[in-house]
Amino acid sequence: MAQMRGPGSYGIGASSPFGGPVNDDTAESSPLDAIRKQTSKIEDVLDSFSEPVKPYLPAIGRFLIVVTFIEDALRIITQWNDQLLYLHDYRHIPNGVTHLFLLVNVLAMASCSTLVIIRKYSEYAVGGLIGVVITQALGYGLIFDLNFFLRNLSVMGGLLMVLSDSWVRKTKAFAGLPTLEEKDRKMYFQLAGRVLLIFLFIGFVFSGEWTIWRIIVSLIGLVACVMVVVGFKTKFSSTLLVVILSIFNLLVNNFWTLHEHHPHKDFAKYDFFQILSIVGGLLLLTNTGPGQFSIDEKKKVY
Repeated sequence: MAQMRGPGSYGIGASSPFGGPVNDDTAESSPLDAIRKQTSKIEDVLDSFSEPVKPYLPAIGRFLIVVTFIEDALRIITQWNDQLLYLHDYRHIPNGVTHLFLLVNVLAMASCSTLVIIRKYSEYAVGGLIGVVITQALGYGLIFDLNFFLRNLSVMGGLLMVLSDSWVRKTKAFAGLPTLEEKDRKMYFQLAGRVLLIFLFIGFVFSGEWTIWRIIVSLIGLVACVMVVVGFKTKFSSTLLVVILSIFNLLVNNFWTLHEHHPHKDFAKYDFFQILSIVGGLLLLTNTGPGQFSIDEKKKVY
């Protein structure tokens, strides 16, 4: 026969082996809980400071995400002949195709960026911009450039955050509960967006000369990247990455200080606006949250 067990058999209400009562708070405490407690205080401070701009964060994030495409479209228009020359002479693309390639890219970037900013047809707009990233990588022969590849993965992560943000807004707009398919789609895209967003920082870590400050910033940034990927204290970690990337962008990609004909001016401008796009994705992540596949959400459940 099965024996009846009292509460003490399961350790419930049992005394400590050292003679005192068991402290449940001590038993359940962990380094993760300690970190959570400290970062929660920082998040509270951030909330108080960001309260005036909080309603505008989604709009700011969306604009920053597409600003690199707007700048790219303007650059193609203002450097039209140089672009045609490069594609024909160095990429060996026939003349008529080069014109069509540039025209389609400009129209796609201008129209899709506008749709993202005004929050219309986000699925088609994001799909069009991701198509632009892929076709430009193939057309300009940059598909095997590691830094270009990692940066554009991060840009695509920001675009996925646009999708998840639009689905969150649709859910709030209607009284009915979202279907299971909609919830799953939002969760997977939020996870993919979080993962892709941090690739730019990985590229930053493994490029350039190593200094003591670079090592310190890289270590702090890598910790923040891991926190973003696993969805742990996402608001704190994504805000930290926004600060790091913004300072880096202003100090390193300051194209406005370079002479008009400086050989690195266009590269610095391109990098500057791409980092702005990733900052925009991180701002959307801060606003919408990490989604269901995250430690933050699991903590709420348990």
